[in-house]
Amino acid sequence: MEKQLILRHDGLELAATLHYPKDGAGKENAKKQAIIISHGFVGSRVGVDRLFVKTARALAAEGSYVLRFDYGGCGESNGDYGALGFESMIDQTRTAIDYISSMDCVDPQRIVLLGHSLGGAIALMTAVRDRRVKRLILWSPVAYPFNDIVRIVGRAGYDEAVQQGDTDYSGFTLQPVFFDSLLQHQPFQAATKFGGEVLLVHGTSDELIPVDYSFLYQKVFWTRSEGLCDKEIIFQANHTYSNRKHQEEAIRVSSNWLAGLDRQHQEWHHWSI
Repeated sequence: MEKQLILRHDGLELAATLHYPKDGAGKENAKKQAIIISHGFVGSRVGVDRLFVKTARALAAEGSYVLRFDYGGCGESNGDYGALGFESMIDQTRTAIDYISSMDCVDPQRIVLLGHSLGGAIALMTAVRDRRVKRLILWSPVAYPFNDIVRIVGRAGYDEAVQQGDTDYSGFTLQPVFFDSLLQHQPFQAATKFGGEVLLVHGTSDELIPVDYSFLYQKVFWTRSEGLCDKEIIFQANHTYSNRKHQEEAIRVSSNWLAGLDRQHQEWHHWSI
């Protein structure tokens, strides 16, 4: 079952879709895992080639609640994306966490953020601030928000925004405040402050965000005193996993990783008893 809803955040109405666990997935009365999907730069909760729709449905079929939503100014949400910035997107993500964590049927120890591209950087920075997030799945994550997005938009577009007050990118009006907000956040430096579990997924043919970023991220996460970090590199997958085989692999790897954490937790619990 899927439910369309509106998340209200600081004057914004954020369009969202909640996917319910498939009937019979896991114990009926047990609290369920909840996964929030954070889309990328000028994206939407649908995703390129319906990536996030397919992901949400697959994960719900495995027994999780899944919430996917449009950031302000994207998809069906209101607001001006180019005037809101990175900080606002962190806060919007926390509003999504507020919603999902208020559900009695959700296990507070299994709240997951799944972020793609810029959404990966947003998910990481949100998790650093919000201890309710226990697990992170980062698909092709941005590592240097300002440099990466300026490279995608183009230097000429960035210069136009600075000199003339805004620039058009794929129909989105990006203002200097948007670019300035990207400069204020350094996910690599913040990564060590997240103490939970992390899965990195990246394609070798990513044309926008170098696959090397995930190798570097893993090295940073490995320096932590707690929390594991696994990595899966998908051969020939592009930035948006547009090939059906690559989509299915990214979803399968993520689902299996989460299931493995649950099995590990249960084994530890029985052993401690």
